[in-house]
Order: sequence, then C-alpha cells, then structure tokens
Amino acid sequence: MPGTMLDYHNDSISLSVIEALADATDTDPIDLEPLYHVVDPEALDQLFQGNTTANARIQFAYGEHSVEVRSDGTILIDDTVHERP
Repeated sequence: MPGTMLDYHNDSISLSVIEALADATDTDPIDLEPLYHVVDPEALDQLFQGNTTANARIQFAYGEHSVEVRSDGTILIDDTVHERP
C-alpha cells in the first residue's frame, strides 16, 4: 500500500531475534554482539517477511546460545520460545 510505513518492531524478524537474545541473556540489546557477526540480518528479514505459507526454519549459534527462527514468527533461544511483541 502506498504510504504504508514499516513497523520494524513487528516486521523485522532480525530485530525480534535481538530482543529475544537480550531477554534470554538479561542483557541490554545495545551490549550484545552484533547479529551480523553470525547471520545476515537482511537475508533473515527477507526470508521471513510477509505472510509466508512455507514451513521454513533457520537455526544458528549465537555465542553459546542456539537460536531457531520459524516461518510462523516463533523465535526459540536455547529451546525456549520468546514471543514477538
């Protein structure tokens, strides 16, 4: 739609991953190692943008933590589900 602005808190899965990691590690998001050191945030956002019907899942290590992102927007950090805002 013309004039529609992205709501990065709802539309950016990479931002949601950062928020979930901050919550899981009890760390301010600013103090976390940049996500781009372990995964391409733009590619992650593109893969999971919009309402995809594909059943996709991406897993990667972030430091000592296991991160899983599912096509339904579910984010798991060390097998614990973190709800997107």
